Amino acid sequence: MNVHRRRRPTMDDVATAAGVSRGTVSRALNGGRNVSGPALSAINKAIRQIGYVVNPHARSLATQRSMSVAFVLSEPQDRLFEDPNFHILLRGCTQALADKDITVLLTLAGTPEERKRVSRFVTAGHVDGVLLVSTHTGNPLVEELSDVPVVACGRPLGHERDVSYVAADDRDGARQMVTYLRAKGYRRIGMVTGPPDTPGGVDRLAGYRDVLVDVDDAMIVRGDYTQTSGEAAMTRLLARVPDVDAVFVASDLMAAGALAALRRAGRRVPEDVAVAGFDDSRIAAACHPPLTTIRQPWARISTEMVRLLLRLVDGEEPAAMILPTELVIRESA
Repeated sequence: MNVHRRRRPTMDDVATAAGVSRGTVSRALNGGRNVSGPALSAINKAIRQIGYVVNPHARSLATQRSMSVAFVLSEPQDRLFEDPNFHILLRGCTQALADKDITVLLTLAGTPEERKRVSRFVTAGHVDGVLLVSTHTGNPLVEELSDVPVVACGRPLGHERDVSYVAADDRDGARQMVTYLRAKGYRRIGMVTGPPDTPGGVDRLAGYRDVLVDVDDAMIVRGDYTQTSGEAAMTRLLARVPDVDAVFVASDLMAAGALAALRRAGRRVPEDVAVAGFDDSRIAAACHPPLTTIRQPWARISTEMVRLLLRLVDGEEPAAMILPTELVIRESA
């Protein structure tokens, strides 16, 4: 039995259907330079009609680009599986790049050995650029990748002038939350912060202090964005300040840990102690009670990171974008 496999449409087929030269089609597919509006419209129509699909390998040969981007998570590997924000960000960036026929390579750089490996891979030209997630102060990757297009998620502390980044307005989000808690009548408002070498750790604490100017340092305890650290921090806070009536926790994951510590201590939420988080990850709605929190615009963060990276790849200067956050009120506060 003969099986006739349908031939895949080629660039020549597009040229024939559009009534233009093959060179015109090639220029249209590689940026549209020196292609008239009518010709570009005819080419796009022909592509849709005959079902032509761009060959990424062929395009990379023509443009001297790999048509791939590294998504670098500079955190311990277990954070990838514990923190839902990383999954949301990865999915959003992958979708935005897929629209440009660009592949995303997930790379982990949570240890010195992994960082060296990632640095060698990226600087060897295997990818066109890097989406760098969770940058700590002093992260050597920032300087090691200085000759490569890089966009960071969050403010790259110490490198704000030379590294492109997209960030939520952490400080204003914290101000919104603490202002809300005060308006609800809470007066003994504690805080569980993030690590002090991260932008969220610095800026969310700053926003808290903007509202509670004279707060006692005993009201502030540190976590590391894990659920375990949130539980331990809440336990310490209760020991220091037994009459605490509300706590602003710098991530939803840590807030889930704080809820566990309060249950173990026999404190009701929100009747005895109100709990507020930050992120509006899927954990926030799944908590008992559901968390009042600050929503980060993850979809837009992903889209803007990709947009800024592609601009860098095209030779434009570094840029930064800070996006507004939103107060989400639920039962925990």
